[in-house]
Amino acid sequence: MTKGYIELNEAQEFSETDPFTPGRYAQFFRYFHESTKTVLDVGCNVGRGGAVLKSLNSNLKLIGLDCVESRLSRLPLGIYDRTLCSYSTNIQVEDSCFDAIVAGEFIEHLYDRDVIQTLTEFYRVLKPQGRLLLTTPNPNYLRLKLTGGSVLGGAHVSQHYPSSLKRLLEQVGFSEIRLQGSGKVSSWLGERFPVLAIYGSYLVIADKS
Repeated sequence: MTKGYIELNEAQEFSETDPFTPGRYAQFFRYFHESTKTVLDVGCNVGRGGAVLKSLNSNLKLIGLDCVESRLSRLPLGIYDRTLCSYSTNIQVEDSCFDAIVAGEFIEHLYDRDVIQTLTEFYRVLKPQGRLLLTTPNPNYLRLKLTGGSVLGGAHVSQHYPSSLKRLLEQVGFSEIRLQGSGKVSSWLGERFPVLAIYGSYLVIADKS
């Protein structure tokens, strides 16, 4: 039986204390346009990432989206201007209202059937020239290949090969798509090592035309 998203994500308590969250959001911030003011934090969890963004620019207007109400209720005060308890397939905001969307280690928590609709929603709610920034585990990661491991399991119900995800983003309408390293390896070798397979997680930067 397919588990619902709330049940899946409540079971992954590690996400509330993931040691790479601060670095992941600091990486997102480096790729914001200078003019970025409004940011949708998808899968905001308990707000640790949002706190990083706010510490880097106190003028950002952050909106946090998560399907787990108990996590939204624990968000720190003064970080988010608004919260949305909903799924990413139906974001209850008007068109073209965000300068940026961040989605750290999120898309692998979607069933395949909901991925394209989520990306379409991201495109819809971004302003023209807005930017999507997301990270996701890398199925091509050399360590996984050598050990026979998989990014699937637990709350990870889909996997996203870099070339396939890029094609989906292009299909939705995104342009200027870049793929770079993220996660633990990027702290050693930087984000732009030419072989993406050395990274356990990768960053996608995609713009709305």
